[in-house]
Amino acid sequence: MTERISGHAATFNSPTTIAGEFREMLAPGCFTRTLKDNPDVLMVLDHDFGRILGRTTAGTLELKEDRTGLWFSLIPDPSTPSGQEAIGTVRRGDVKGCSFSFRVRAERWEDGGDRLPLRILEDVDLYEVTLTAAPAYPSTTASLRVDGSPNAKASAFRGKAEAAMLARGIPLT
Repeated sequence: MTERISGHAATFNSPTTIAGEFREMLAPGCFTRTLKDNPDVLMVLDHDFGRILGRTTAGTLELKEDRTGLWFSLIPDPSTPSGQEAIGTVRRGDVKGCSFSFRVRAERWEDGGDRLPLRILEDVDLYEVTLTAAPAYPSTTASLRVDGSPNAKASAFRGKAEAAMLARGIPLT
């Protein structure tokens, strides 16, 4: 059985306040170019490059844009401390959001009137996505799922039992 963490590392059309100074919103498609041009994106814990969880070029992280935002699917390594921490904190719901680091390629600003000004990110260079307990965009998500149905478990158990029987010379009927 494989444990997988998935969700949205960024969400479109969902303004958030940045440092009390301005609002920021991601425009649909702002990741399109960078996902095509940069095939090697990392997923880490809390923006810490010493705590790598997955990588697109290793096949342990999948990223794609959908109608909601930047969707991800991560296969964390349960044999590493960072993988164990990611699995445990997401399973318990202590970590249920994401963030990302980026460089702005194209943006536009709208006057906020009686509200803070709004920066709309239209094109960004994506460097990494991160699991975090305190995301700047609270609409991001992360949840744990275990691949493998009860039938798969039963089938694996039956296969082991049959192999043990054959090893002892007991014929299968």
